[in-house]
Amino acid sequence: MPDRPAPASTPSAPAHPLPPLRQELSLNAAPATPDGVPNWTLHDPAANRFYQLSWAAFEILSRWPLGEAEAIAAVVNEETTLDVEAADVVALAQFLAEHHLTVAATPADTARLNEAAARRRLSLPKWLLNNYLFLRVPLVRPMPFLRRASPWIGFVYRPGFWWFTLGVAALGLYLVTRQWDSFAHTFRAYTSWQGLLGLGVALSFAKVLHELGHAFTAYRHGCRVPTMGIALLVLWPVLYTDTNEAWKLPSRRARLQIGAAGVLAELMLAAYATLLWNFLPDGPLRAGVFMLATSTWLVTLAINASPFTRFDGYYLLSDWLNVPNLHERTFALGRWWLRERLFGFGDAPPEPLPERHRRFLIGFALATWLYRFVLFLAIALLVFHFFFRALGLLLMAVEIGWFLVLPIARELAVWWRRRGELRWQRATVRTAILAGLLALVLLVPWQGAVRAPAVLGQALAQTVYTPRPARLRELAVREGGQVAAGALLAQLESPELDYQLKRAEQDAARLQWQVEQQPFDDELRALGPALRKRWETARATVAGYRAEQARLSLRAPFAGRVVDLDPTLHPGEWLKGGEALLGVVGGDGVKGNAFVGEAALPRLQPGQRVTFLASLPEQQDVHCTVSGIDRLNLAALDEASVASVYGGEIPSLRRPDGTLAPLESTFRVRFDGCDRKQALPRESDGRVAIAGESRSLLGRGVRWLGAIARREAGF
Repeated sequence: MPDRPAPASTPSAPAHPLPPLRQELSLNAAPATPDGVPNWTLHDPAANRFYQLSWAAFEILSRWPLGEAEAIAAVVNEETTLDVEAADVVALAQFLAEHHLTVAATPADTARLNEAAARRRLSLPKWLLNNYLFLRVPLVRPMPFLRRASPWIGFVYRPGFWWFTLGVAALGLYLVTRQWDSFAHTFRAYTSWQGLLGLGVALSFAKVLHELGHAFTAYRHGCRVPTMGIALLVLWPVLYTDTNEAWKLPSRRARLQIGAAGVLAELMLAAYATLLWNFLPDGPLRAGVFMLATSTWLVTLAINASPFTRFDGYYLLSDWLNVPNLHERTFALGRWWLRERLFGFGDAPPEPLPERHRRFLIGFALATWLYRFVLFLAIALLVFHFFFRALGLLLMAVEIGWFLVLPIARELAVWWRRRGELRWQRATVRTAILAGLLALVLLVPWQGAVRAPAVLGQALAQTVYTPRPARLRELAVREGGQVAAGALLAQLESPELDYQLKRAEQDAARLQWQVEQQPFDDELRALGPALRKRWETARATVAGYRAEQARLSLRAPFAGRVVDLDPTLHPGEWLKGGEALLGVVGGDGVKGNAFVGEAALPRLQPGQRVTFLASLPEQQDVHCTVSGIDRLNLAALDEASVASVYGGEIPSLRRPDGTLAPLESTFRVRFDGCDRKQALPRESDGRVAIAGESRSLLGRGVRWLGAIARREAGF
């Protein structure tokens, strides 16, 4: 190596004295980078933090006792193949001081520490915000327990145990397939409050085992586990184990084992619980084992194995890729890629990486942003519905503002600050064109049609329902038969109604006799006009029962044809109240009903053209006209085919009384005057396209949000 003059040998070079390092800091070897460059980890035991050091930083720290930046740079250049300068040493010293890794011995150090403490002091709103979003509550110091219990579970870390567990899992799954109906039927236990309580207990037990898996594995590799406890993520409790000392391990395999231990512990629990379920008798114990067998691996794969949030999957991927601080580094790459694609600033990448590796990390960053956007939006909606309206609205605004709006606003602020660097080039021209197209799509009212689920039927059509629970005495028609207006369709009878009518007639006859005898009897005369009022009430009751009895004679509302008659009906069969018995259709022509949401309602008015597209492809399109719009929100859906519980598009649920209730604001739009004149064989479901007033996508979105705000602001 050629001789190079040391910077410290120049008499005019200013000296840079270095502050001493704290004595309790420790250096540990870390896995090398993908290209083979060695790394080290600096451990701060007071804060339990770890800092990854490059080869140059390690060589500089190894000569820190020399005391001056120039001397350290000279020795490093002389004894290694590195080429460092005094400025590199000074920069490292500044980094160490900013993270409080040096000894504070001067007034300037005291002022710096006071300034750092002042920055950490939060106002009450910020303190509440930070602790609402994330709060750790240490509960136990597990090291004594780990030391005592670790020898007893040593068999878990032997390969033979895991081969045996794999066999148990295969056997359990095979036996489950032999009684799959019983296994799937057990899922209904989750629908009751007892099932939900059992599910919570099962998940709690599984999560405790999960965290113990991390703790025992970390202890087995020589790491200290200072605390275990509960972390509150947006007020949702999750268990945590402090395994930060895993960063001291030079072996990536050991760190991967610690990260995967929790997931493996839960999968082991699920395997043995699945096998045990096959042999236990029905009862609470079998139901609890079933929950352990199903909920543990489902939740583990859905949450813990995801690399998009800081759970086990994230740390496993980070160690597998050998990329510490995976999210921060990929996000920096993602922001750089986005700025270059949009504006072409010409910035260098945040860190030099192979092209293939860089593309993977950028794709991971984009996928993580999309996943988090959906996740945080879902959490915000969950928080809103979990609390009462005022608090739920506030917490939802905090959630959306902190996790979604704030990161986007920060990036937009960077773009605004760098607006002076913009030049017309390929990237900026492409961005301008895309922004213009997006503005046209959002602002130009190019979408006029309102599309909604609909039902098309005969112009004259009536479903005949049973007015009350009754017994079928006579069925006077058959499927497809022609009936005249007012013709008898079916005769029902109700023994209960007959008894009530006979009793009411007897009461009315008794009161009539008393009214006739009142002038001749002193006791009856004492009742005065009240006796006649009671007689009139009894007569009205008799008339009501007779009218109700007359309704049991079901007659045709108009001349037409009988449809939808159940062929299994026979005299003597009991029918429940409100049950559809048959339908009568008559005449030519068709009409229909469409069901629209609140946001589309202002765009509709009578006279607009309607195109009905049937679900059956062989049925031709029908063109009609809007005849009326019901401005009242539907309390119940009388067209079952459009309800989600029967495969329709309108979210709905079935009430205890059997009616279908829409879960969103739904309005009926009636249309007739159709170009189809021939009769339909039966009612047809499909979709309509209504030529409504054209409005932009942005305007529709604003109105939709406004409608939601008005609906939810009723607290």
